[in-house]
Formats: sequence, C-alpha cells, structure tokens
Amino acid sequence: MGSTSDLRNGLVIKYNGELHIVIKWEHRTPGNLRAFYQVKMKNLKNGKTIENRFRSGEEIEVVRMETREYQYLYHDGSGYVFMDNNNYDQVSIADDIVGDQAQYLKESENCQIMFDGEKPVTVEIPPHVELKVIEAPPGNKGDTATGGTKPVVVETGATVNVPMFINEGDVIKVDTRNAAYLERVKK
Repeated sequence: MGSTSDLRNGLVIKYNGELHIVIKWEHRTPGNLRAFYQVKMKNLKNGKTIENRFRSGEEIEVVRMETREYQYLYHDGSGYVFMDNNNYDQVSIADDIVGDQAQYLKESENCQIMFDGEKPVTVEIPPHVELKVIEAPPGNKGDTATGGTKPVVVETGATVNVPMFINEGDVIKVDTRNAAYLERVKK
C-alpha cells in the first residue's frame, strides 16, 4: 500500500478493483478547506479516462508493473504473437488487449508491453508509424497540397484520410493515437 504522496504520472494503482494508470495529478489546497489530490487516470482494461479526488494522506493500492520491449511477429487467429527482444521468448496476447491500435501494427515493429506479474495488461505501439499505401483512388489534375483529402488503404489494412497528392506505393507517416496523416516519407 502507498499513500497519495506517492502519486506520479505513469503510476499504476488499483482503484475500484481495476488497474488504472495515472495520467495527470495535482495537489490542491483550497483556502480554508482540507488539501486533496485531483487525479486523472486511465482504466487499463477498457481504456476509459476518469477523474477522482483523493484526500491528502489517503491510502492507495500501488501495483508494481513491469514494462518490456517486444517485437510484433504475426497474428495467429487467436491473438497477436510478440517476441521478447532480450531472450527471444514468444507471448501471445489476446485481441482485446491490443485493441484498435492493431490496425497500425506492422510486422517487426517494436512495442512496449506492460505486465502484471506474467500476465500482459497493455500493449503500447509507437506513436508514429510509416506505412505503405496499397490502395488509393486516383487524384484529379490540379489537386494541390492544400486541397481536400481522400481515404487510402495502407499495408496493415487501415484506412487513413490523406491529401489528394498521395498515390499508391507512397510511404506515409501516420499518428497511431488519432489515425491522422502526418507526412509523406521520402525513401
């Protein structure tokens, strides 16, 4: 057990029986009232963000988590298979743990996996990935970089809205957090 004085960004705590990671915390001392901690945290199971107020000095259950770097190998139908970069052990992780970010997961991509003991809890892919465009509708003559956008399909099967000048075979950089096109990569 820990107390609210142990709060920091990235700390994993057990709140209402579920694991949450602290995103942001702030110690407040309003006028003549008691001090408290305003904490914004993300549920590791369903990804929902909540805010809670803890009294100053209140006990919280701190969970020790281990984060290791793994390389994504393939999807075998029952889950995503990752390999430990240090000892080459392989682990299969269920689809629901990887979640929607799987649509930007490319083979041989390095990811951070957080473990509770030996049980994988979350998978964090890089914030930006480079993906090849495999299907793009043709652009019209006169399309410029400041014009509209069009949907294209990338090598992982995800659909991304890109500027009209992007063609099939181009490599683009995509922000995995919000599925936004960032730039065309020159190879």
